[in-house]
Amino acid sequence: MSRARAYLDYNATAPVRPDVADAVARALMLPGNPSSIHAEGRAARAALEAARAEVAALVHARPEQVVFTSGGTEAANAALSGALRRRGTPAPTRLLYSATEHPCVAAGHRFPEAAAEEVPVKADGVVDLAVLEARLAALADETVLLSVHAANNETGAVQPLADIVGLSRKHDRILVHSDGVQAAGKIPLDMAGLGLDALTLSGHKFGAPKGVGALVLADGVTLERAFLRGGGQERRQRCGTECLPAIVGMGEAARIARESLAREAARLSTLRDRIEAGVRALAPGAVVFAAGAARLPNTLSFSVPGLDAPAALIALDLAGVAVSSGSACSSGKVARSATLAAMGVDPDLAGGALRVSLGWNSVDEEVACFLDAFERALQPLYRRRGQAA
Repeated sequence: MSRARAYLDYNATAPVRPDVADAVARALMLPGNPSSIHAEGRAARAALEAARAEVAALVHARPEQVVFTSGGTEAANAALSGALRRRGTPAPTRLLYSATEHPCVAAGHRFPEAAAEEVPVKADGVVDLAVLEARLAALADETVLLSVHAANNETGAVQPLADIVGLSRKHDRILVHSDGVQAAGKIPLDMAGLGLDALTLSGHKFGAPKGVGALVLADGVTLERAFLRGGGQERRQRCGTECLPAIVGMGEAARIARESLAREAARLSTLRDRIEAGVRALAPGAVVFAAGAARLPNTLSFSVPGLDAPAALIALDLAGVAVSSGSACSSGKVARSATLAAMGVDPDLAGGALRVSLGWNSVDEEVACFLDAFERALQPLYRRRGQAA
């Protein structure tokens, strides 16, 4: 990627890693269908299963627990379709989900409106555990599906999944799903250690091609009805011929992310903290969202009172810097953030929210590039304030 521009929008999508692109190119040349029994089919199957093993290793699961999908949205929709079952447990009749979930959860589930309920978050974006505990106790006679993301895509706030699962295990009939899309490859995720029933992933967030993801299911947990039905692929949990090149790319990206996880987290948190310090120096009134919570090492979400996010995004883009105002899943629109609203952020302040997110190809010079462009983007605001004084 040319350093003529600073790409700082990894939470929207990460550039494909060169080694991943090479792996995808090799997989494109495999002629066989992974379901075929001839030599070409067996070669394709071997590549598919090698990728499955790498994705499983990234989240401390076993390969047979990984079901490949077209992305995180399909995986989450499938998990929240009402078909998720734990052996010996009735079908879930109610869904609880945190108020800052991605739209693939909040709008993608298949539960009746009256059976779906938001769990509030505190001002730092972390789930209110006291409220959650009370709601679980009140629903003790029902089978509940609880969905809480591992980390927020806008603010980077990391949820206390171990505590959340611990609360759920006080009751016999609660299944716990986590949207791990933003966390995977950035912080450790231990499927077995956390005790999750289902975890969803998206490859393009950690350097794989767009259009591939995974649903990871715990032992004894299945989809009673496959979200996509047909020929029986993926152990009948997701039918349709697998997109082998994208899956191979996801496997290679998972391997690289796993092997460099601790080193990259330290490197990116240093860059992120330098940007945050620079923002606070340039705009002393800046508000950093989720500052009091554990955050992803690569993510900074902030707002400067009076700064208009769409205008700032355009100014930064023209200066060669790509950042975001939040989620990139709104067809290119800049809309009010449901996450910040759930955190109780004033609408005017939320309207100026900017998100900087770093990744594998981020370097020191991009920090300076962003801060220089941000200083220039602030100038119209300071001129207006000077004129009003």
